[in-house]
Amino acid sequence: MANKGMQLLGFTLSLLGLIGLIIGTIMPQWKMSAYVGDNIITAIAMYSGLWMSCAFQSTGQIQCKVYDSILQLDSALQATRALMIVSIILTVMGLGVACMGMKCTNCAGDDKTKRARIAMTGGIIILIGALSSIVACGWFTNQIVKDFYNPFTPVNTKYEFGSAIFITWAGAFLDIMGGIMLAASCPKGKPAPRYPKSSGPPSSSKEYV
Repeated sequence: MANKGMQLLGFTLSLLGLIGLIIGTIMPQWKMSAYVGDNIITAIAMYSGLWMSCAFQSTGQIQCKVYDSILQLDSALQATRALMIVSIILTVMGLGVACMGMKCTNCAGDDKTKRARIAMTGGIIILIGALSSIVACGWFTNQIVKDFYNPFTPVNTKYEFGSAIFITWAGAFLDIMGGIMLAASCPKGKPAPRYPKSSGPPSSSKEYV
């Protein structure tokens, strides 16, 4: 079974990964205006996130606008938003389940095998949540690349990767590492006891000629 230190490290990494996922989901810097062509010098930097779009002016003023209608959003943005919410929920659930089965807690009683299985289940749930965030980031990143290299996209509306994507990638990586460590709590099967071969009861009677 995994030792207590590995479980604690896995839980800590998963918790840090959850914080990264939440911060990345909230931040508006999923994509930022690309300074290409005639758009090299500008007084306004445009950022777009999952929930709002913001304009940063050279004077330091920030203006943000929350998306009014979900139906007006493109499919990639809607899918990314849904997958990130699912990822955060699954990670929270996985941390709760793993906490009940860790060796440093007594929520599941003294049965070590049962607690190890609970911790392993929590690690698997965290891995599924991390996979959801990876799919979300990959989908959104692919859409940015496609729009950037699309010749019909105006130069002043081209975007590149924002800092929120990298924070989300980092959070997903931490969740993967933590989930693997917690999933390593899978209990091993107990070996069958080995008994010495019996040579049979000694004969109590003796044969006489």
